[in-house]
Amino acid sequence: MRRPRRATGRPVVGLVLACLVLSACGPVLSADGDGEQGDDATTAVPQLADVDPVADPRSWKGVVDIDLGAPAIDPVDDAPEPALPTTVTDAQGTKVEVTDVSRILALDIYGTLAHTVYELGLGDNVVGRDVSSSFPEIADRPLVTQNGHELNAEAILALDPTVVLTDTSLGPWDVILQLRDAGVPVIVTDAHRSLDNLESLTQEVADALGVPAQGKELGARIAADAAATSAEIAKVAPQNVTGKLRTIFLYARGQAGVYYMFGEDSGADSLIEAVGAYDVSKEIGWKGMRPVNDEGLISAQPDAILMMSKGLDSVGGVDGLLERFPALAETPAGENERVIAMNDDQILSFGPRTSNVLNALAVAFYAPDAL
Repeated sequence: MRRPRRATGRPVVGLVLACLVLSACGPVLSADGDGEQGDDATTAVPQLADVDPVADPRSWKGVVDIDLGAPAIDPVDDAPEPALPTTVTDAQGTKVEVTDVSRILALDIYGTLAHTVYELGLGDNVVGRDVSSSFPEIADRPLVTQNGHELNAEAILALDPTVVLTDTSLGPWDVILQLRDAGVPVIVTDAHRSLDNLESLTQEVADALGVPAQGKELGARIAADAAATSAEIAKVAPQNVTGKLRTIFLYARGQAGVYYMFGEDSGADSLIEAVGAYDVSKEIGWKGMRPVNDEGLISAQPDAILMMSKGLDSVGGVDGLLERFPALAETPAGENERVIAMNDDQILSFGPRTSNVLNALAVAFYAPDAL
């Protein structure tokens, strides 16, 4: 079977996640070893409006792997003046007073919170970072996660933060309790990622840092950019449901034997629908994040599979995926090896990069020969 040239651009150093733990508040992922994406491992992605869609996206064959590289930081305010003290009620209902934002830590599994802080204009106040935040402006900050996405209380406290923003995508939770016991204000933001909360999540960060006006401006910009990209996607994506590519999102960590299909309310469903594809999980009643099996794959009959790049690597590429799940060969996606992978830190990050992610995935769906 012919394999087209793959879009280059995987992370230079792999971060292998060992397991996926489900919680009522969101996914918590733990890992074996620290790793960061390389700034030079990028994929040149054109704007969807500038390329010609292939005649039949459903029958296109081959793997596309995308890494957008580092984001371009464009603050809405170069020198915001936080209005402090401020008191907020976080996503878990905890009332938190913030009196000082001179030493900020913003930590989550995709680096979305740190990126948001920089876009609000408070990047100079950030004193540390998580492993997913490695763009040039933050790269020299000390790392406060270990073993991949595990919070390190000692490293965090050593930086003497005046405020910590995080969500339930990182653990262990005991570290959050330890920070609060030490008197550090910790705001837990919404861990859900989708197009529906782009503005509200941005506002949560801004309100906690005393810059609500900048949050409103940034949230509106993110939403407007996403809407503009969605409008371009609507011009090329099939409008009839029978013409849309049946799509599933697979999460894999082959070394750990972890294989999940992300369904309704996982964030992946929002992403699939946003690129004009058909989210099969609703049809087969696949809710949340559940271990995948051959029966589920056969029921889904996907035309395309979305994955994280490291997940695809961890199973030995598409050949390893087909070996692990022979039932995939009985689906259009398996027959055509129609897998679209994206850098782990980007694909479900939403936040300030939403428009770029949607554009890149839409190109992979409808004009893959442009990559």
